[in-house]
Amino acid sequence: YCAEDERVPGSTHDDYTASDLHLKVPTLGEMMKAANPATRVVSVAGKDRAAIMMGGHKVDELWFWNGKTFASYADRKAPPTVVRAQTAVADLIAKPQGQLPLPNWCAAIARPVQAGALTLGTGRFERAAGDAKGFRASPAIDTAVLGMAYGLAKDMKLGTGAAPDLLIVGLSATDYVGHSYGTQGSEMCIQMNELDLALETFFDALDGLGVDYEVALTADHGAHDLTERQVQHAMPMETRLDAGFSPKKVGAEIGKDLGIAGPVLIAAESDVYVANDVPAAKRARVIAEAVRRYAAMPQIAAALTREQIAATPMPKGPPENWTLLERARASFDAERSGDILLLTKPRVTPIPVPGPGYVETHGSPWDYDRRVPILFWRKGIAPFEQPLSVETVDIVPTLAATIALPVSGLDGRCLDLDATAASTCPR
Repeated sequence: YCAEDERVPGSTHDDYTASDLHLKVPTLGEMMKAANPATRVVSVAGKDRAAIMMGGHKVDELWFWNGKTFASYADRKAPPTVVRAQTAVADLIAKPQGQLPLPNWCAAIARPVQAGALTLGTGRFERAAGDAKGFRASPAIDTAVLGMAYGLAKDMKLGTGAAPDLLIVGLSATDYVGHSYGTQGSEMCIQMNELDLALETFFDALDGLGVDYEVALTADHGAHDLTERQVQHAMPMETRLDAGFSPKKVGAEIGKDLGIAGPVLIAAESDVYVANDVPAAKRARVIAEAVRRYAAMPQIAAALTREQIAATPMPKGPPENWTLLERARASFDAERSGDILLLTKPRVTPIPVPGPGYVETHGSPWDYDRRVPILFWRKGIAPFEQPLSVETVDIVPTLAATIALPVSGLDGRCLDLDATAASTCPR
């Protein structure tokens, strides 16, 4: 997995030691430290990958929720703020959680929807004592992460030195709630309300520290609502992927035809890999046969080989105008990507049967999964909206310019945050 150190014996996707092994590029925090070693970098999140991949290889504090408590790696000693957070959250989980309040504006969408064996859409985050998974997929984890972030900022006196500091906060509940319940029921409405209140408290607390700070707020992907609710909302084209899509099943059929024993295809999300045990002489035939079969499936928009993707120039221009092949190229990694990339048609959810905690997902090439808002804020800045497309890779050069940090060789561009003829970007 992306934050997994697979060198540790017995490591699996579900049980692994977190590390920065697979972080391949320097982060903004590392660039800041290289320019001025007095810079402090603090990264806290509800997921290990969020804290690690945004924090970087060189951080002063790095903490994430590991499913049981707030933890780190490399034998990092917990400072008092983290110890308090660990204790407070353990006490919280040990007690049952009653219903969270339903805001008036959420009442109209609090309607039950049947998704397989699950009834969703009216939940209010009740939680039994000891339910750590329920805590992770609720507003409570965001509040805990924000509280820990504020405590570290206060105790370390971030923003009071001669060098700029970086506080990174990864809030994961929205993602877990979306996967578990979809994006348009009472659950997400309550989550948005609680997150808004938690952010208000957090920024009020930062204001109380009397430091100058700026904010960049964004997300790592978009979202897709519960298929069954979308059908009710005048979207009859919404559907779940047919179980015949399974690379395990398709691989077994190919193996039978080609006389290959054992696993043939292994999938990780949309990436499909030819199993290591497939004879080298038959690998090309397996790939060609898999592409042929998938291309004939009515729910598949494209089945692209790694050779096709690698041979495609990196796309330029507005991302919404990129072809499917160009969108695939922008996410391709020669060391990690699959032998085949499967792209479903729009409005096809790649979860054949919804189950607890996993009823909807993201990862498609379509804009509802790809587009996210990016917000920059600083006290005194004149607000304006930029409706044209930008990219998440633009965040680092944009923030770097506001602290006069020279950067070069980056994929992104500096975005001018000044609404007047003046510019926050180098000229």
